[in-house]
Amino acid sequence: MVLVWTAWPTLLYFVALNLTYAVLVLLGFVDIRRSASRRSVLDLAESATAPVSLGLTVVMPAYNEAAVITDSVRSSLALDYPDHEVVVVNDGSTDDTLEVLRTAFDLVPSTRRVDPGPQVDLRGRIRQVYEAKDPGTPLIVVDSENSGRSDATNAGIGLAAKDLVVIFDADSIMDPDALLLAVQPFLDDPLRVVAVGGNIRAVNGSRVVAGRVTEEGMPRGWLARFQVVEYLRAFSLGRAGWSRLRTLLLISGAFGVYRRDVLLTVGAFDPDTIGEDFELTLKVHRWCRRRGRAYRMVFASDPTCWTEVPDNLPVLRRQRVRWHRGLWEVLWMHRDMLLNPRYGRIGMIGLPYYWLFELFAPLFELLGTVLIVAALVTGAVDAGMALALLGIALGCGILVTVLSILLEESSRRRRSTARDLVIMISCAFLENLGYRQLTAVWRIQGWWQALRGRKAVWGEMTRTGFTGS
Repeated sequence: MVLVWTAWPTLLYFVALNLTYAVLVLLGFVDIRRSASRRSVLDLAESATAPVSLGLTVVMPAYNEAAVITDSVRSSLALDYPDHEVVVVNDGSTDDTLEVLRTAFDLVPSTRRVDPGPQVDLRGRIRQVYEAKDPGTPLIVVDSENSGRSDATNAGIGLAAKDLVVIFDADSIMDPDALLLAVQPFLDDPLRVVAVGGNIRAVNGSRVVAGRVTEEGMPRGWLARFQVVEYLRAFSLGRAGWSRLRTLLLISGAFGVYRRDVLLTVGAFDPDTIGEDFELTLKVHRWCRRRGRAYRMVFASDPTCWTEVPDNLPVLRRQRVRWHRGLWEVLWMHRDMLLNPRYGRIGMIGLPYYWLFELFAPLFELLGTVLIVAALVTGAVDAGMALALLGIALGCGILVTVLSILLEESSRRRRSTARDLVIMISCAFLENLGYRQLTAVWRIQGWWQALRGRKAVWGEMTRTGFTGS
């Protein structure tokens, strides 16, 4: 009887979770279609050469990125934007990241200084600042002691000389028009927009030449393929849905654009938080709400950042443990915002969703699987009913994923091949046969580590470099 009474609430939880996500996906589709319609009338070629009032600094923290750093920097320097510079912060790399940069871009010592102001406490000692010898190459490289990604990013923000700051991972590359598209919300609503999040896609399996994705493709391994579908579901449509609701709670640290003055005022990234991008987004929401400032934080689906996703289990495990640990730490840190009318939709809609359907999701996912199997084995429920419950729980998730794939495909500038589309839809089914359960275990491990107070470790991802570069 206990199994019966617990299995039904678990089933209802999954139905509610997937219905909510389906609504977000549909809202995201509406937002993406609207953006696509607007983009069709934009003359980006003209914008790329026209003078703009908002200069932009690309800040790229790098730790042991020798395999990809040259392509990433060249891609950033070649972006279509009339006024931008690139700042790379070498966070005490133990490989030859700095030497690769010196050789590739002929670096010489610079007189530029890192000055983030009184609100940001830099921890890593700055050993040297370099610049490209060629004055036509707007590249600055900061060599600092290892102090973590957040502190390294803060050093780059402190050195930035432009109005806007793009936070960008060194293991990633951007589409040539990414900056022009990412800045559009600032130009459309200059008084209110304080931050814009860009789209994140997996580069694994795609062909990269001279720092640009020239041919999109699917990875060979199923582990990376599952992540391609995850990124599509979460970034392309999920966050677009939240943006449509004006309740965007997370701007990814892999690709986000902020007003520099806002970043410095709120203290930039918190070096003590492993979920630093999530914490920064909430911190900006808190600061604006408490001051009664009219503001917007926007997700833009068109500007795309391509990142290398883990292709082996140990690295993927460390990533997912870290992500869920960061989720818990940030939610707990900002728990006073939960169901607090002072923070509007953020406190009354966004944060309750993250507590209920993000933080607790892996626990309910594993619990539901165990309960249904236990009910089936013990005969507490009819076998047909148990399988029906399992089918409903899995079917809702599969339906949402397939819907995400089809809606994304219908609204994209690029088109997948029929083979890649079949692979993605297959992932919607196959990810339920161990992959999702495994990632749920890892997420619970991250939560448990945080509750036990164990020291947070970022871990290192082995880079293979961009294909065809």
